[in-house]
Amino acid sequence: MSAPREQRPLGRQLLRQLPYALWLVVVWLALWGDLSVLTVVSGILVAVFVVRFFYLPPAESTGRFNPYRFAILIGMFVADLLRASFEVAWLAIRPRPVQVSSVIQVDLRTTSDLVMTLTAEAVTLVPGSFVVEVDRPNTILYLHVLDARSAQDCERMRRAALRQEERIIRAIGSADDVRRVNRWHEQQVAHPLGAGNPPIRPNGRAQP
Repeated sequence: MSAPREQRPLGRQLLRQLPYALWLVVVWLALWGDLSVLTVVSGILVAVFVVRFFYLPPAESTGRFNPYRFAILIGMFVADLLRASFEVAWLAIRPRPVQVSSVIQVDLRTTSDLVMTLTAEAVTLVPGSFVVEVDRPNTILYLHVLDARSAQDCERMRRAALRQEERIIRAIGSADDVRRVNRWHEQQVAHPLGAGNPPIRPNGRAQP
């Protein structure tokens, strides 16, 4: 006998909220610092309560996974993490203090909340920058960048964030996001920086 019609949306809702629930359990275990039956069970109960009674947008999976691109993503992230750690350590011990930092705007190419969230987390985890604001409707990240004293420094960090997003897209992003990234590269060739034309976003709008 099939389930009543009014119960089907709830079941689908819980299934779509499963990634959030699993992440909440992991966070709960990290907060307690203990892996026991009690903490696991209590974490599951808290996660079920949160996803059931508080609205969370669905975590839509793209349905794509490229193992080769995923390995590149992990390897490059670790390399960026090590490099940035040494750079920040040098800023801490050098005689000249950090006097100038900047907040930059990064226009992402993705339309996926999942890819945008992963990009924001990856950028924030790398020392020297962190996300201060997210414009979800326009898929824009605003980053605070340490010791960015010139337009070249800001552009270098913007490009680094876009490369991080591209690696995530090519690993787990949708086919549409991959096409957006490829089209963006074509537009960058047609309108290179410093040629008197502003860089163009995939939607045709000029990037400030």
